[in-house]
Amino acid sequence: MTLPATHIRRLLGWGRTLARHGALRGIENDPNTPSPVRTLCRVARFGARQPGTPDYAGAFRAIGPAAIKLGQTLATRPDLVGEEAANNLLALQDNLPPVDFALIRAEIERTFERPLEALFASFDPEPVGAASIAQVHRAVTTDGRKVAVKVLRPGVKEKFARDIDTYEWAAAHLEALGGEASRLRPRLVIANFKRWTVRELDLRREAASASELAELMKAYAGYRVPTIDWDRTNGRVMTLDWIDGIKISDTAALDAAGHDRKSLAGRLVLAFLTQAISGGYFHADMHQGNLFVEPDGTIAAIDFGIMGRIDRQARQWLAEILYGLTTGNYRRVAEIHFEAQYVPSYHLVDEFATALRAVGEPMRGKPVSELSVGQMLDGLFAITRDFDMQTQPHLLLLQKTMVMVEGIATQLDPEINMWDVSAPFVRNWIRDELGPEAAIAERIRTDTETLLRIPDLVRRIEERFPPKGGAPEAPPLPPIELMWDRRRAPRWSGYVFSALAGAAVVALGFVSGWL
Repeated sequence: MTLPATHIRRLLGWGRTLARHGALRGIENDPNTPSPVRTLCRVARFGARQPGTPDYAGAFRAIGPAAIKLGQTLATRPDLVGEEAANNLLALQDNLPPVDFALIRAEIERTFERPLEALFASFDPEPVGAASIAQVHRAVTTDGRKVAVKVLRPGVKEKFARDIDTYEWAAAHLEALGGEASRLRPRLVIANFKRWTVRELDLRREAASASELAELMKAYAGYRVPTIDWDRTNGRVMTLDWIDGIKISDTAALDAAGHDRKSLAGRLVLAFLTQAISGGYFHADMHQGNLFVEPDGTIAAIDFGIMGRIDRQARQWLAEILYGLTTGNYRRVAEIHFEAQYVPSYHLVDEFATALRAVGEPMRGKPVSELSVGQMLDGLFAITRDFDMQTQPHLLLLQKTMVMVEGIATQLDPEINMWDVSAPFVRNWIRDELGPEAAIAERIRTDTETLLRIPDLVRRIEERFPPKGGAPEAPPLPPIELMWDRRRAPRWSGYVFSALAGAAVVALGFVSGWL
């Protein structure tokens, strides 16, 4: 177990880095910041030369790889870090200097217990991309296939584990302050971040994610997931088909190749909706560097370390919310929020519907060039505090991906109307999945499953309450404190010391583990 002193040392170092980039100013000026945290922010920045404009992205880059990933996560939370910080963090690129090829070669040979030449006929020592977790090389297999080989940076798992341990510790102290800090649930934010990162640090999980997404999207024309080479994939190395295509962000190259950018934009939006609403499983890192357009116009995706999953009930609510906003049925959208228990029941449905109208009505019928889904989400965040809505961690990735998809679609087609593209898909899905026939079929299925569980339920009851007989039950025994437990019990002075130490670092936890 990591000692509190170790957490404090790490937080002090990160706090000073944030201060030098002016990144503490937003926390210090936020009226919702607890006064002890605001005071300790002033202490953390004491003597630091701060730039006129805060550079949140630069601060996270300077802190290290785990902070880069955390910063990308917080970019989706303007309610938590503020709009200024969120917009700045959106530009946080996960690019780092590459690891020396000798170390990469050694990592591959160690994990496969075979020489590199036994796996690949050729292997380019210069990476095509280097990020905080892994870097990617181009290679040709011994059977002649062009592939991309992704290799974890040596020691990255251990480094991430140490930093996330401190994030958890800091978030727990922050949430213990109650009030706004408790409503925003920083511990759950870090828990989700940890889960996503652990998945990224196991390349077998990423390979399995790619395989599952490929299976989900096999019937969707014009969208491709590269095939995994399982013989050359393990926990630290992943090999998959090489993608020959144009980056979807290179609009000039797309035009020169004769691609229809309007068609690409619409297909990308529908591909995301197909994954999120129809399948409940979506590529949650759909930024411009992870999408390519192949010569035949197919959109090819890469990098499946971050995936989102939504259960059926949440998908139904999501579809109805989107459709309600596109059609102006704000009353139904409000009812769904209450049914999902996103809004506490002591608020009024009609009042929440009016607040939603204020967010959604300016959006309708206008192209993204004027108003956007991202702005709508910002508006929704603005009313969450008024209605005591707690953070919904399972929707964080969805919100982040929607903003990414909107940004790429707008770049491809500045006149695209996200509502017009989304509405027919959502309407058809609701009709097929929530219509009378679907409701009857779902009721029959669930009732049948319930009936089939009855025999097993009876067996468990009998196991829990067996017939009387045999040896008599032992009487309950009184608790007795053991002597060595008494010796190990902390004195009151220890409690006081621990409380003071915790209070002294809460703000640093807020500054470095949460922002």
